[in-house]
Amino acid sequence: MEAISIIEGPVSVLDRSDVDTDQIIPKQFLKRVERTGYGEFLFYDWMRDGEIELEPNPILVSGRNFGSGSSREHAVWALHQFGFKAVVAPSFSDIFYSNSTKNGFLPVVADEATCQAIGEAGNARIDLESQTISWDGGEVSFEIDAEIKRRLLGGLDDIALTLQSEDAIAAFEAGDGGSYGPVTTSL
Repeated sequence: MEAISIIEGPVSVLDRSDVDTDQIIPKQFLKRVERTGYGEFLFYDWMRDGEIELEPNPILVSGRNFGSGSSREHAVWALHQFGFKAVVAPSFSDIFYSNSTKNGFLPVVADEATCQAIGEAGNARIDLESQTISWDGGEVSFEIDAEIKRRLLGGLDDIALTLQSEDAIAAFEAGDGGSYGPVTTSL
């Protein structure tokens, strides 16, 4: 996954709360076997019906409880493949938040007034290292778990994290058990 440090540029605004993953990427588009091609189906029903129009800007600002609903990773893939690199919202579903960070997509929690100010400014800069969001007329800090921040800054998904222990894994597979000692199983 690509490392994240600074995300900046124009902002798209989805002025809705409780946006669930079924709305982000409807179920009929989940039949693909690869992890690509989802961006064109982002908010498919809303876009097709003309309820919303969104430009593929780096930052999406939305309402509270973004990403609720089912646990599908496809929602994060669709947002990212459409062109977004971060979503700023007052709150996120826990599963969506986790799926985002594991796929190199940055969810940023900011209060409603901040979200509104960023949307009105039309441009923003998110600095993950300093944990700040700035826009014309303001700047705020945001919280993020230190381990999640480290993984995002380093571009480390779960596989890359595992591969950091490649020598220990190889030693274990060679039969010496590495530092874990022998492993026994019984049926």
